Amino acid sequence: MLAWKTLHANKPKVFCIGRNKTGTTSVELVLKEFGYKMGNQTRGELLLNDYKNKNWEAITNFCQTAQGFQDVPFSWPETWKHLYKKYPNAKFILTYRNDEDWYQSITKFHSKLFADGKRIPTKEDLQKATYRYKGYIWESNMAVYNTPENDPYQKDILIKNYNTHNTEVLAFFNDKKNFLAIDVSENESYNKLCLFLDKKPMHKNFPHLNRTADK
Repeated sequence: MLAWKTLHANKPKVFCIGRNKTGTTSVELVLKEFGYKMGNQTRGELLLNDYKNKNWEAITNFCQTAQGFQDVPFSWPETWKHLYKKYPNAKFILTYRNDEDWYQSITKFHSKLFADGKRIPTKEDLQKATYRYKGYIWESNMAVYNTPENDPYQKDILIKNYNTHNTEVLAFFNDKKNFLAIDVSENESYNKLCLFLDKKPMHKNFPHLNRTADK
C-alpha cells in the first residue's frame, strides 16, 4: 500500500459523483480499462457511520487508498463538497439520467435485492436485509433520504433529493474545467469521458452498457 501511495501520490484522483443507478458502473469499467486503481467498494460503503456523523475526514482519508472512486459514499449528497475541498485538482464526473427513469430503476433494483422483485421494499424488508450487515440498507436509506418510516421510497422525496443533488453539483462546477456531466446512454458520452480523462478511446461506446448502465 505504501509503495502504491508513493507511486501515485501526484496523479489526479477521479471521483464519479453521480447517484447510484445512473451509469456509475459503466464509468468504473472505463476507469479500470485505463488502469485506474479503484477504491474498495465494501470499505467505502462501510463509511456509512462517518457519513451520518459528518466525519468527512475519514472519507477523504479513505481516498488515499486508490485513484478512482464511485458509488457509496461518493454518490451521496454533500460528500462531493468535501472531496473538492480536499482534492480541488481531482476530476469530477456527474452521471445522470431522467429522474423518473432513475426512480423506477432504483426501486426495481432494490425490490429484487431486498423484497420479492415485484413490490417496493418496506421498512421491515430493509431492516432485515443483510447486505453489509443487518439493517445497513435501512440506515443508509434514512441517512440519505430521511423518508417516512412507513414509506421509505416515497417518490416525491427521492426525486427531489436526486434533482437537488444534480442541480447543486452542476451549479458549483459550472465554470470548472475538471468537471464532466454525462448521460452514459448518449452516443457521444464515452468519447467525452475519454477526452476528459485524456485517454485514447478503446471502444465506440461504453463497454457492456446494456448490462451496467442502470447501476
